[in-house]
Order: sequence, then structure tokens, then C-alpha cells
Amino acid sequence: MKTCFAYIRVSTVKQGDGVSLEAQREAITLFAQRHDIAISKWFEEKETAAKKGRPIFNRMVSELQKGGANGLIAHRIDRGARNFADWARIGELADAGFDIHFATESLDFRSRGGRLAADVQAVVAADYIRNLREECIKGLNGRLKQGFYPFKAPLGYNDNGGGKPKTIDPVRGPLVKTMFELYATGNYSLWSLVPEINGRGLRNERGQPVSKQGVEKMLRNPFYAGIMFVKSSGKSYPGIHKPLISVDLYRKVADIREGRDNKKVTKHGHRYRGLFRCMHCDQAMIPEKQKGRVYYRCQLKPCITKTVREDMIEAEVQSLLKRFVLSDRQVEIIYQKFVAWVEAGQVLDQAEKAPFEIIKLKERLSRLTDKYVDEMIDTEIYQAKKTEILLDTKKWEALAAQTTKKGERLAQIRKFLELVRSLYTQYVSALAEQKREIVKMATSNRLVDRKNIMIEPPEWLLMIESLLDPAYSEQCNTTSRTFDALIEQYESLAQLGNLQKAHQH
Repeated sequence: MKTCFAYIRVSTVKQGDGVSLEAQREAITLFAQRHDIAISKWFEEKETAAKKGRPIFNRMVSELQKGGANGLIAHRIDRGARNFADWARIGELADAGFDIHFATESLDFRSRGGRLAADVQAVVAADYIRNLREECIKGLNGRLKQGFYPFKAPLGYNDNGGGKPKTIDPVRGPLVKTMFELYATGNYSLWSLVPEINGRGLRNERGQPVSKQGVEKMLRNPFYAGIMFVKSSGKSYPGIHKPLISVDLYRKVADIREGRDNKKVTKHGHRYRGLFRCMHCDQAMIPEKQKGRVYYRCQLKPCITKTVREDMIEAEVQSLLKRFVLSDRQVEIIYQKFVAWVEAGQVLDQAEKAPFEIIKLKERLSRLTDKYVDEMIDTEIYQAKKTEILLDTKKWEALAAQTTKKGERLAQIRKFLELVRSLYTQYVSALAEQKREIVKMATSNRLVDRKNIMIEPPEWLLMIESLLDPAYSEQCNTTSRTFDALIEQYESLAQLGNLQKAHQH
């Protein structure tokens, strides 16, 4: 009696849990009984046959070639192979004298006509896979263009079935957002961020702590900012799901990842590292600790600027911030000026600007596409620039949805002024890294001249100061720009305050 291996296969584990494998096993058993064949070994696989490289199939072929049986029995041709590489291996087995049987098809593999018929069926099976793949790609692209993400939801989002957008996971979503915010401070490397976010309770889909590779993948994924990027095609699409983070936060994280913001996490974490430069040689003042004190030194030997103590820098920073401790009367003066501007309609809200900005971005995308069609730019540049335009569009669409009323605008200014007047006290009570962020936000042109420390306020603080000047024109034509600049700083100060509260907690 001849002996044969039996091979049964389904494409997915889910199919294997059903009746498909059992039905194949039954058909092969009946075929073997009718043809007086003994099945010496069963090979069961849950893997697609569209691509070569199936491990169980390869092992079966290897054992056959070593003389483990006289041949093999499969349920149908498409169970054995749906790609030409594996079909060629089956043909080589037949050429080597092994018996090839298919339980549901009457094919004589030893005759020329039988081999030809089997080859035709194998070609049809391979073509079926190609057509199926094309139709699947069409379907996926259609979903993507509609704004749906037809793949597994990233960590922090939940799947809701076909035809429905992903929704934010109420447990893991806020933790993923916190992960982005922590990394955006520049105080964490990937290695230090992983234990921090795991310690806060973030877990992957299997309930395990997230890995460094997992964190890095999430930080690179624009899905969290509302843009769907498909790695296999390199294409980006605007999604209809609710973004977990703002476009600005995503870009800030991207800048840190790419090293574009010059933030470095150092071993000692000196407070003013990289923030002060020598006025004479434009070199960074490098911190070093000696005899319990921190000094910032110009590293260029011939330079007339040598060292300055950290406590001297601290005193100068506090002196500048004290200058902007506003009294109740000063807060009211500035506030009333904005009341007058808003009532007069001189302040154009971001939501009112949004439609015009979105039109401009659509025109930019159209021009970019024209350049790509005319082969003026390559695919990589086109997709990168397209992604940036889509991110900008998402940002303005979010602003357009914020129908800010006059009272809400003025409330933002009131809160902002309260944050400004407390900037000094926040700085004094802040931790070292928060102090560093305040210095970056509330100072500019930070220079050292010999032993003298020179710091200037940034433009937005000078705006505040100018609003207290009685000579400042009530009809200033830059009020919209002024308002936008102050609101942008308000959001940054509010975010800094939230991080400070989180650290205290």
C-alpha cells in the first residue's frame, strides 16, 4: 500500500476554528480509502497560499524529498498553492516521481493532459488571488478617501466595526496623549520615556507594558493628529476620526525626534544648558559643576568671557520676570483695551480666519499635485509636502469648529493676563525643568558679556508692556495679530501650568 502525506490548509486562524479544516480532512480520508492509500502523516496549516514561504508546506516538501512518503494528497489545487513558486515545487515533486493527488479533482498528474489541466487550474487560482488583491486594494483606498481607517486602530483608539470611525479609548487615549506631551518637553529620551509612561499605566493590546519600538512607532504616527498614513503606499489621507493631539503638538514631537529643536537630555540636567551664548564669540555657554556650584563657561580659550555662576543667571531671570508682575489696575487697563477692540470688531477670530486659510491650503495642494503630475517633483517629496498640507488643513478645520464667542475670547485674555502676572511666582516655585521651560518662553537674546548677563523679554511680553503705554494707539491696525500672538502664548503657558501640576501630583 502506498503512503502519502495529507495537507490541509485555511487562510486564517478564524477559518481554522470553523468546519473548513474538518471538511478537508474528511474528503482526503475518503479519497485515500477509495484509492487504497495509507496516510502516514497530516500537515495542517493556517496560512494564506497567496505568497510563498508557508512553514508547514515547506516542511512537508522537505520530508517528502527525504523519502518520508510516496506522495501527497491535498483537498484542491488552491489548497496546495495559489502562487507560481509553490506550484513549481509541486511540479518538481511530480517530476521526481512522487504521486500528487487532489481529493476533489480527477487529475492524472502522470499524464501530459492531466498536468496541463492542473497547470491551467493553478493559473486560474493565482489569477483569482491577484484579482482579489486588486479589489481589496480598491476597497481600502475607497475607505481611506472617505476618511475611514480600514486597519487595526492604533493604541489609544478603539475599533468600532466596518464603516465607522475609530474612537478614542477612554483609558489608554489620555495616557497616549500624556506620552506625547512629556516627550514634547524635551526632558525625555525614548529610553527614559518608556518606563515613565509604563509607570503611569499605559499598556498595549495584550495588556503588557509598551516597548521602546512601540513608543517610537506611536510618536511617528500622524493618525493621532488626524492624518492617516499608509506605509505600504507612502500615501496620506485626512481622517474623520477625532484627533487625540493637536497638530502643533505632533509637529513639536517630530522636531524633537529629528533633532530640529536642539533639545538634548543630559546626564546632569543643568537648568540653563544651551540657553545662553557668549556675546563675543557666539559660542554656547557650557555648564559644569565645581565645588558644589554650577558655572557656565565659554569654551573658546582666547575669549574674554570666562565663566558666570548659575545663581547669577537665576537672579537676572527673576529680575526680568518681576518686571511683568502686573497689578490689578494694569490688568484692567490691558483687558479694557481688548474689550474695546473686540466690540469694535477689530479682532478677527481664528475661527473666522479658518475658511480663508483652508481655501489657501487647497490651492497649495492643487499646485503641488500639478507639479507632481508634470514630474517636477518625485513621489517622496510630493507625499511629504502633501502630509504637511493635510496637517495644516486639519489644524484650521479644528479652529473652524471652535465657534468662539466674544465673551469667550475676552475670557481667554483675562486668564492669559492672570497667567502673566503669576509668571514670576510660578518660576520661583517651579522645578528645574519647568524653570527651564519658562526661561525659554519668557526670555530672548540670552547673552553673557564677561561677567555680565543680558536677557531681553520676548516680543509677546513687550506687547503686554506696550499696551500699558498711554501713547499706544487705540486704533492700532495690528490688534488681530496681537491678539493671536497672545492667545498662542496663553495656550503655551496653560500647558506649562498643567505639566507643573502633574509633576506636583
